[in-house]
Amino acid sequence: MTHAPRMIDPTTPSATSYPETPRTTLQRMPARGTYDRAVVHAILDEALVCHMGFVQDGVPFVIPTTFVRDGEMLYVHGAVASRTLKLLASGAPIGVTVTLVDGLVLARTAFHHSMNYRSVVILGRARELWDPAEKRRIFAKLVDKVSPGRAAKVREPNDKELRATSLLAIPLVEVSAKVRTGMPKAEDDAADAVAPVWAGVVPLRLMAAPAKAENEDAEQYMLPRLPAWA
Repeated sequence: MTHAPRMIDPTTPSATSYPETPRTTLQRMPARGTYDRAVVHAILDEALVCHMGFVQDGVPFVIPTTFVRDGEMLYVHGAVASRTLKLLASGAPIGVTVTLVDGLVLARTAFHHSMNYRSVVILGRARELWDPAEKRRIFAKLVDKVSPGRAAKVREPNDKELRATSLLAIPLVEVSAKVRTGMPKAEDDAADAVAPVWAGVVPLRLMAAPAKAENEDAEQYMLPRLPAWA
């Protein structure tokens, strides 16, 4: 029997967790799951890219895009002519995922290799924002997310640019997070546990290279490849 989601007011300060629904109940390794709002918000606020999944004309698509969270809303934007945004603005179901990779978990056996990560899954439907003042406010938050304080220094979108850009709001109602931390899982075989192979975690983090002015050689933007670990 299908149970209706236990809905709560997402703006209520006392609601510290998102409601667990049949669609957000974690089936695989539920111990890693959490519905805590603070955890979800922290992941969303740190990540720069989300992936939007939807079905268009019977074909599944997953599209990466920038986003920003404001309260209990997730905002994405794009060109008014975008078929994707037109579909989502019409109320089509959408799934949004965000993932942060914190480390490579290297075990002594291939089976136990993993990653340390933090991820969020959001299910729902989007609505389009039309109010110019509200659109400008959210666009400023998008700019400040990638460079805090920059929105006040650059020209804000003019009326023509606002009309050319769609802004969609996705409510944070059906939401779950999943987190893995720590070292490799203990090997199942005693011989594997003492195998002469390095095991542990290689921490990863996103960091900026030295800033380059727009008139500098584009080749200077090339980043080094990741090193090969033992």
